Order: sequence, then structure tokens, then C-alpha cells
Amino acid sequence: MPIDVERDGHVAVLTINRPEARNALDPGHQEALGAAVAAFEADDDLRVAVLTGAGDTVFSAGADLKTLIPAYRDRVRAGESPPWNFGGFTTTPRTKPMIAAINGHALAGGCEMALACDIRLASPNATIGLAETRWAIIPGAGGTVRLPRAVPPGIAMEMILTGDPVDAAEAHRTGLVNRVVPLPELLPAAVALAHRIAGRGPLAVRAARASVLAGLGVDEATALAGEFARFVEVMRTDDAVEGATAFAERREPRYRGR
Repeated sequence: MPIDVERDGHVAVLTINRPEARNALDPGHQEALGAAVAAFEADDDLRVAVLTGAGDTVFSAGADLKTLIPAYRDRVRAGESPPWNFGGFTTTPRTKPMIAAINGHALAGGCEMALACDIRLASPNATIGLAETRWAIIPGAGGTVRLPRAVPPGIAMEMILTGDPVDAAEAHRTGLVNRVVPLPELLPAAVALAHRIAGRGPLAVRAARASVLAGLGVDEATALAGEFARFVEVMRTDDAVEGATAFAERREPRYRGR
């Protein structure tokens, strides 16, 4: 299968399965990954997804330079401006959280897919970078937008302009990844984190995620107004009643997403 999809309760694990090509995306894998993310978004029973790569050395080397990039480049040089939605999800609006389990090199589009996830965990052998300037192009799937929001702007600028990657320790130091986890424990740790999030009120999780993202880059008053609107909206849900009731009754809540 181009993209392996495993369900574990309310959690989906999506694995880019092309280790013979460093988990780079050719047109078929790009389409399959986009479809897998769209299916996750559309399934009300799934609340959190984990994205990783097959094998123990590479998360994803990005776009296949022999197939995907030439096909796109030829269309651009012919005068077209087709969308560049790398991975089939990096520029698609999402409502549910995704966690990147970076099990090795995450380069170029691989880095952009990790950046498009909400939380990133990495193994010690991971390297993360945007190599596009090495090939006389620039990141086009969110790299120049999301990296400066994830790390200090000067760090992001150096990574983008040089095309040089950083190792896992540096990625953790700068906040690019939440933590570094031994490789055998990486996917279990990501899945465990996904289950913790999936156990919270699903509407509240989505609203909190949306509030954080909407508040980035706007003034404080606008961000506070947006937060309040979502706060009131979530307060009106049945899940909000269940949360307080479960707390008072000293039991685990049973959230239904309504």
C-alpha cells in the first residue's frame, strides 16, 4: 500500500510506505496521502492522527525529484500556476490535530509535512530541514510560513537560505520538535500522546486548536475576541455539560462530539 492506515480507537496512524525511495512522494503517493488525510478528517470517530514514515531512517525526503517535481515544473514553465498542495494536505484547511513522529530525515517537503502537523516528536537520528534552495527552488508548501512560526525567525532564515538541516537535538533546543524520543519508543509515544488528546472533549480540542492558529499573527484584541467566540460556542455543547458532570461524579467523561 502506498500509505498504510491503521485505526486504534479514535486515533489513526498514517505511514508513508516507500522506504526504497526514502519515503519521497511520487504522484501516486501524494494522491494517496491526501486521500488518507481527507478520510481522517471526514470520519467523526477519528479524533487525532499520527503521521510517520516506514523504516527507521527516513520520515520523508519530500517530493520525488525524478517524477513529481519535473511534472510540476513543466506545467509551471508552460505558463500554468497549478496548486502545490504537497502531501495532499499541507495547504488544505484541517480541523483535527495531527502529530508527526519524525523517525529520521525530514527534508524539503518532508519537513513541510511535519510543520503542517500540530505537534512534532523526533527520534535522535532525525534531521530536519528545507533543502529547496540547493536545487534552485524555494519551499512552496508552507515552509517559509510555518518554520518562522515554529522557531525564532533568525534560525528559520538560516535554515531556509542555506538549505542546511538541523539535527534532533538542535530541533528540540529551538522548539521545532516537542521532544526527542528513542527510536523504538517514538511511534508508541506519539500514539500515546494522540490517545491523551483523543480522550479530551473533541469539540473543545478542535476549537482550542483553531483558536491558537487564528491568534497567530493578529493583534491581541482580535485574538481574544476570537477565543471568546469559540469559548461560548463550546460552552453550549452537550460535551461541556458531560465534562462538568463527570468531574462532579468522579468518573471518566463520555464525550460524543456534540
